Amino acid sequence: MLKCVVKVYGRMLKCVVPHRVLAAGLTALVFMYLFLKETSPPPKRLELLTKEQYEIISPSTYKHVFNQPGLCEGKNPFLVLMIPVTQEDSETRAAVRSTWGQENLIPGVNIVRLFFIGEPREPSARRDLRKENRTYGDIIQMDFLDTYQNLTVKTMMMMNWLATYCTSARFAMKIDADIFLNVPYLVRHLHRHLHEEDFITGSVIADARPRRDRQSKWFLPEDVYPHNSFPPYLSGAGYVFSIDLARKIALASRFVRPVPLEDVYVGLCLDVLRVRPVFSWTLLPFRNLFEVRRLDYDRCTFAKRIIVTGFTPSELRRMWQDFRDSGFTC
Repeated sequence: MLKCVVKVYGRMLKCVVPHRVLAAGLTALVFMYLFLKETSPPPKRLELLTKEQYEIISPSTYKHVFNQPGLCEGKNPFLVLMIPVTQEDSETRAAVRSTWGQENLIPGVNIVRLFFIGEPREPSARRDLRKENRTYGDIIQMDFLDTYQNLTVKTMMMMNWLATYCTSARFAMKIDADIFLNVPYLVRHLHRHLHEEDFITGSVIADARPRRDRQSKWFLPEDVYPHNSFPPYLSGAGYVFSIDLARKIALASRFVRPVPLEDVYVGLCLDVLRVRPVFSWTLLPFRNLFEVRRLDYDRCTFAKRIIVTGFTPSELRRMWQDFRDSGFTC
């Protein structure tokens, strides 16, 4: 017999566990381990993309119009905010710079802000962007056409930039520009994962399937993606990852055929790397920290989220002023 002590509601209670029960439990654990070990998926057989397929997302295919190669030198940023925008989003960029993307927001925490842009449909807009970049030095532009279908190209542009110019950072975050970002909460959250590699978190989508309806914005033909389901991936509204993953995702892209769904594509690269994204949530009450639906502004609600999506620049400024004036608390 095995003696034990259990604490229940502050009282110490003695218990006795028969050897046969203990043996049965250990046997069950051994069989469970062996079962999981034997049934875990085998490593995927990888095949390099053809030259034509890889050229779509290869960094060598495109040239920088604007670049900030020395931005991370000597800074060792704690976090790099990578914000995909179009050239026409000047008001949105201004709102981000004056709210959650402003410099020196948290004393002692170095956060770098970068906007990633492709080529505009109207070349006449380039002059204004050139002036804006001279003023702020936070724009990275490459010469691919800036369309929804090319969001995957833009995402790989971000990963390659991090892997080339900012390996000294600790974390990076891909975040859309119409989002409310609770920076102090995010920084506290990330301090729990300081020494982790292959770490990526956000709002995980685990049951998605490709859309075969040609009228759908997210249509994906079978000849491009023949499978009936996607591996787990993170909502593209916002996700955070340890900096080592930027290089690994860039390398994995050599084996993953491009699809015009950037969040799914990152998930496919993670699947090749056998990295499972982590769902950011709290229990009691259950709360998704990366809120990918719009919520009406409430200071107490927003103080308990990392992101909330879907705001105009004027809404973002108005909410941020109230949130900042309250000391980023409820």
